[in-house]
Amino acid sequence: MVRLPRVAGAGAVAVALAVLASAPTAGAAAVAEPPPPSSTLPAPTPAAPLSLVDPHIVGHFDLARGQTPENIALEPDGSADLTFAFARQVAHVDKRGHVRTIATLPAVADPQTPGIGAAVTTGLARAHDGTLYVGYATGTDAGGVWRITPNGEVSQFTDEDLPAGSFINGLALDEHHGVLYAADSYPGKVWRVSLDDGSATAWATGPDLERVGFFGANGIKVREGSVWVSNFDRGTLLRIPIEADGSAGPVETRATDLDGIDDFAFAGNGDTVLAALNSTREVAVVRRDGSHTVLLTAADGLSNPTSVAVNRQKVYVPSAAHGTQNDPNLLLARLEKHRPKP
Repeated sequence: MVRLPRVAGAGAVAVALAVLASAPTAGAAAVAEPPPPSSTLPAPTPAAPLSLVDPHIVGHFDLARGQTPENIALEPDGSADLTFAFARQVAHVDKRGHVRTIATLPAVADPQTPGIGAAVTTGLARAHDGTLYVGYATGTDAGGVWRITPNGEVSQFTDEDLPAGSFINGLALDEHHGVLYAADSYPGKVWRVSLDDGSATAWATGPDLERVGFFGANGIKVREGSVWVSNFDRGTLLRIPIEADGSAGPVETRATDLDGIDDFAFAGNGDTVLAALNSTREVAVVRRDGSHTVLLTAADGLSNPTSVAVNRQKVYVPSAAHGTQNDPNLLLARLEKHRPKP
């Protein structure tokens, strides 16, 4: 288990994160492989092989100013909104890489953020009307989920149901059912937040979501009646069915050996995932059968990637540079599917 000293400044926190980002994740080998498909079912049609081509950096950020991009939400025009973790900001990055601050969350006098000790903005989700929901980890009553309206009003959204010691990380909206799912990295659970009043209930818990040394549940997405979650420490990708009454079904392990998996995105309509592997500075494609292949590496410009967003054939990857301490950036690549020739 890696233990972090209590730190207050972003620079000291970054050093601590650098140690963690360079260390292998723990416990991945202890997680069971997903069961093979039932022999009574027809074999699934193999997915077309994927590649990411023409990777290039569209925006470079200022590490000294805390511009360490943690999560991403795309605008309809293809521009991106990012959380800058240690700047406590949400920023807009246009197609030319120009940065505009949307909002800065309020400073916390004595942050007690689990594992880090500094207040950081984390997950980001965009509603259809342009409202942004932001994770804010502080270890105090100021933490939880915050909301930024399209006209720029900033307010704390979740109520006292979320404990001060939570580390809210990835966020995923299910607007059809009026809820927001939030991955809590430190205790290792998933919260279900009402979009009506911000009330939060613990939705999914258990050892598959818990941390081993640093962070457990991290990235999160909603997909066709299920919530998918990554576990950073265990290097796993998990699927949790949403039952008819809205409760969480049993946790399924869909992939293992994803060292330092952070947030992720789906590549198209199926279950194929593009995952940011923070520790190894890679982006990997994770297939339906749980196998994975690395598509992008540090040689392409990745510097501790934290999340992935997909808009048709465009793939966006923010890098926070926690471990490298060099060039936090936003990378853009093109997704290609290779159909076998007849």
